Amino acid sequence: MKKQDIQNETVETIVPDTSIIIEGLLSEKLKKGKITAEKVLIHEAAISELEHQANENKAIGFLGIEEIKRIRSIAEDIGIEVEFAGRKPSIHEIQKAKLGEIDSLIRDLAYESDAVLYTADRVQAEIAKAKGVRVIFEELVSKKKKLKLDSFFDETTMSVHLRENMEPIAKKGRPGSWTFEKVTEKTLKREDVQSIAREIIEEANIRTDGFIEIERPGSTIIQLGNYRIVITKPPFSDGWEITAVRPVKRLSLEDYKLSEKLMKRIAEQAEGILIAGAPGHGKSTFAQALCEHYASTGKIVKTVEAPRDLVLPESITQYAISHGSPEEVHDILLLSRPDYTIFDEMRNTEDFRLFADMRLSGVGMVGVMHATTPIDAIQRFVGRIELGVIPQVVDTVIFIKDGVPQKTLGLKMTVKVPEGMTEADLARPVVVVSDFESQRMEYELYSYGEETVVVPVGAKTEKPIHKLASQGITERIREISPDAYAELVSDNKCIVYAPKSEMSKIIGKQGKRVSELERELGLSIEVKEMPKDAKRKASGSSSKTLSFDTKISKNSVVFYLNPELANRNVDILHNGDYVMTVAVGKKGVIKVQRKNKIGKILADAITFGDEVEIKLKE
Repeated sequence: MKKQDIQNETVETIVPDTSIIIEGLLSEKLKKGKITAEKVLIHEAAISELEHQANENKAIGFLGIEEIKRIRSIAEDIGIEVEFAGRKPSIHEIQKAKLGEIDSLIRDLAYESDAVLYTADRVQAEIAKAKGVRVIFEELVSKKKKLKLDSFFDETTMSVHLRENMEPIAKKGRPGSWTFEKVTEKTLKREDVQSIAREIIEEANIRTDGFIEIERPGSTIIQLGNYRIVITKPPFSDGWEITAVRPVKRLSLEDYKLSEKLMKRIAEQAEGILIAGAPGHGKSTFAQALCEHYASTGKIVKTVEAPRDLVLPESITQYAISHGSPEEVHDILLLSRPDYTIFDEMRNTEDFRLFADMRLSGVGMVGVMHATTPIDAIQRFVGRIELGVIPQVVDTVIFIKDGVPQKTLGLKMTVKVPEGMTEADLARPVVVVSDFESQRMEYELYSYGEETVVVPVGAKTEKPIHKLASQGITERIREISPDAYAELVSDNKCIVYAPKSEMSKIIGKQGKRVSELERELGLSIEVKEMPKDAKRKASGSSSKTLSFDTKISKNSVVFYLNPELANRNVDILHNGDYVMTVAVGKKGVIKVQRKNKIGKILADAITFGDEVEIKLKE
């Protein structure tokens, strides 16, 4: 019984374990003549383990089965016998494969057959040597080599899309401006895509900058150097497909030429930032620049990613949420106490809740998410956390489009009557979303019944019918109070503004007069005190100042204008204050009765030489 490693790789019988089969090394060595053997002995346990992996639609299972087919084909060509031996493992042994149950069965077969065990697993090799089994240990060296995938990329390629029975397609350009181009005219066969996938998985297992982030039935997500790679296969997809994405440019925060106001916000106040945008528009590139900016200012920065695709300095620790539970990430972040955490690619409810929990714990958070408009990023929090908590979790939204920040929103909580509502008792907590640069309010979020609504708030525009009605109501109100004016705020309500001393005249004793006006006008009327620093307000807007002559008769104040202005509406002003709106008569004449208060004001103004203007209404 020999107890040493085999140095000369010429053997009678060789037993490969699952690590060698999955890596595809034996077929390569046999084909190149680097291993010469009379027989290849494959344990049924290895077959069962690969079958189990394939039934769960894991890539390594399919790749391992393909490797066994290649071993049989090459062995047949060069005259090597291939034999399957050993007992099939129990369900318990397959489920405990990671604990060494399958490895133990393969070691025993090599020992009993006086064969050479071929493995890439160091633990397996050491135990085999300890038990007196001859071993060839293939150390998988962690070194970068040129991958087949590399040949599809050039300096302008953002992503490559490889699919069986299709030509390779590449997305070339920059975020927000790209084109799809064929890389070659050669159609890829299923074996070609599988070969590229196998090489990627092998490299991810041995390279320090490679990680298999997520492996699910039908899909595998891998981070390999600068590449973020997604491999899909049947039955999840209708064919084998590889999508590889790579950043084409690395920018610093200074390259974005942000406004001084936004830079100050990022540096001093913003601690709940959302970076939003459509896929491929440069969100992660901006997040990477922001991450490096915080690190350069002496802050402790960590990232939570799935997968880990941000290319960052060694000083920044990157956590993979796909390899840990939200509770584990939460505990690690709180115990390590970072100043800022970058949460890349927030997708599901658990991600949003973890982001909110960390932010409320006092950690500065930057979240990256897909959104087609800036407000969509905020809406994705609605229903996941309490409405009143949103401004404490998110204070700044930076929307990225075509590789640059296109718009920035700020959030704050206030108690007010939502826009479009008029009754004071409708006041409620409202999340106000404003344009960060101009401070112009753009949206309101508030509870309405059992629902949370997001209402756009644009510039206020008065409906033409409301404008005309306000003029008529103002004229009617000024028969009671010459200084009052009215604003129609909805189809069935108006607000009357009057000096405090004249409010009682409009309201009347026990509200009798205002009730009569409500019946007369068919509107609900609210009487408010006119602001002390406000001049009497015209019911509409006027522009062109008109020339006129005047005459004061026994009963009237008469204004003579150009006859061409007949039937046009004009405003009459006294010392810059609005007095009335009136239609010009057929011959360009305006008559105001002296017996009413307005007539007395105008007669006195003309007599004492005060400024009287007539302006044409727009």
